[in-house]
This record gives sequence, structure tokens and C-alpha cells, in this order.
Amino acid sequence: MRARGVHLEYSFQPDDQHGAEVHNPLFELLSALREHGSIQHAAKALGASYRHVWGALRHWEGVLGEPLVSWAQGQPARLTPFAQRMVWAEARARARLAPHIEALRVELERVLSEALDGTQQVITLYASHDMALPLLRERAGTEHRLHVELKFAGSVDALRALADGRCVVAGFHVPRLLAGNELFAKSLKPLLKPGLHKLIACATRRQGLIAAAGNPKHITSLHELGRDGVRFVNRQSGSGTRLLTEQLLQNDRITADSIAGYGDSAEDSHLAVAAAVASGAADVGVGIEAAAQRYGLHFVPLADEDYFLVCLRGALDTPPVLKLREVLASATWRQTLLGLPGYGGERAGEVLSLTQALPWWKFRVRKRKQ
Repeated sequence: MRARGVHLEYSFQPDDQHGAEVHNPLFELLSALREHGSIQHAAKALGASYRHVWGALRHWEGVLGEPLVSWAQGQPARLTPFAQRMVWAEARARARLAPHIEALRVELERVLSEALDGTQQVITLYASHDMALPLLRERAGTEHRLHVELKFAGSVDALRALADGRCVVAGFHVPRLLAGNELFAKSLKPLLKPGLHKLIACATRRQGLIAAAGNPKHITSLHELGRDGVRFVNRQSGSGTRLLTEQLLQNDRITADSIAGYGDSAEDSHLAVAAAVASGAADVGVGIEAAAQRYGLHFVPLADEDYFLVCLRGALDTPPVLKLREVLASATWRQTLLGLPGYGGERAGEVLSLTQALPWWKFRVRKRKQ
């Protein structure tokens, strides 16, 4: 089959778009057919006529040179194996790129806003991937005229960006483990200094194992990851979730070498992990509960964690950071968090010291001379 080109475009519309949705008529059509099982019901769901959907199917089959739907007497319409592969491959690509697409969309919105009215304040935030932060950016922009230039990176990379002066605020997360936080302390402690940095509580969330719907592999704990036939999808090195996974494995004395796929895969977001499991490319991964529910997957809780924002002490009372703190402390933000599975808003907006908020921060106390 001849290679097909992919063309991207964007448009300005009077209404706002939420998230990183990129509309494509082919995949919207295929998804409707997969969900509803007939052209008639798919057409109704899409708000189109039977004739239009039938014609669109024939058009796309001509463009791609492959059949997209198969019928059997008395059976519902089904996507062909080619169409199924297309749908899942597109879903995984969309999940991987969603943070970057959303960042591009919001940046274009800022450019337009500045052209119309240059009074909007801007703050740069490097942060570990999180499903609540795009909603925070939305609240800040619409309610407080604060443009949050959000760039997703691993927790370690986000803190390095703050140290290098590439951002004003960084976002990272740590588990609420009573013991066994050595890896977090080793990775994050050198990048945070009491007196120099100030934490701002942002959210709490729940991390766990994301498995296929119905949990066909019967995964109930980390110990099942080493079983034959269980394929694991990992997060990228330097991410907070990768640190959490390594820490939990270490605490349970499970070696990474015993887990199939542990060192062979590296997704950049919770949604990408969930998409890999939903597509059948993997059987299990570690991620947040909200990502599992987005794809209708099974979730096994492992750890609750705090998601913090951090800035230099000197930036804490600057106008952009004050606006950000105001958003975080609002009842609207807490209500937003409660709408996400596994999230909470305890202490959101509070300024915290490193030594009080981080469970693994301990100082050696010098003994007094007798």
C-alpha cells in the first residue's frame, strides 16, 4: 500500500476547547462504529445521515486502500483487523502527544490574547505529568488572567529546570510512605534546599497498578508482575512514577529483572500507560487512578501521594505566583480535584516548608559536647 501523508491544521473558533482533543473524521467514524455496531446507530451518534456515513466509509476505504468494516448475515458491523489496529495506534499516539498538543493549543491562545489585550500575566511551570494541571491552567486563565505556560517533564527534570532558571515554578510528587523513601530522597533532595525553596500544596492523588478491563491476568499486587505471560509497560527514567515503582519494588524485595518489559518500554505520561494497556500492547503498568478510569481499566491502589509546586522563596510573593496561589486555595479548585478519580485537595494553596511536608527529609542533629 502506498504511504499516506498526514496533515495537521488548527483553527480559531468563538467557543473554547478543553483538553487536547484533535478532531479527525475518520477516527471519530471508526470509534462510533466500534461502539454502536451498526452504521445506522453510528450515524445517529454522530448526528449524520446513514447515507453520509456510508459514503464516508467508502471514501476512506478508497483513500487507505483497505476495507474498514466487515459484515456477516445477522451480525453487527465490525471493524476489520486493519481498522482496529488503526484505532488503537491512533489512541496511543494521541495519549503520548496529548500534553504537547495541549501546550501548543494554550500557547496559541496566549498569543491571540496578547495580540488583543496585553495585560495577561505569564508564569512558566515545568511539572511532572498530571491530569489536574491542565485544569489548573484553565482556571488560572479564565478566572485570574494568569497564563500558565505548562511544560511536562519528569519530577527530576522539572526540579532541574527550576534550578537552571528555565521556570518560575516546578511540580513534583512524593508518596506518603511511612518508610522506604530512600530513592526519592536520593533523587530529589539534592535539588531542594530548606530556606531557598518553598512548597505550595497542589493536590493529592492515588497511584496504582493499571490492568486490562476485567483484570483477566488476576493482578492484585506487585508480586504478580513477575509471572509468565504478564507484560509490563514502564514510565520514563527520571519521572516520579518511575521512582515510585522502583521504590515499591525495592520495599517488597522484587527485582526489576524478573518483570517482562520493565526495561524495554518507557511512556511519558499516565494516559500513555493506560492507552498501552487498553490497546493490548501491555498487560499492566503503574499510573494514577484517573488515567485508568479514562480508559475503563482495572485499578489496584498502591500509594497515596502529595503533588507539590515549588518555587524560590524570593518568587513566592511576586504577582504571578500570588495569583497561582489564589487559584490553588480557591473552593473552585478543590471542587475540580474532587471531580477527578483518586484526587483530593487537602491543604491546596498552603505554603509549606520542605522539612514539614516531605516525609523523607531528616537532618542529622549534632550531639552536644559533654
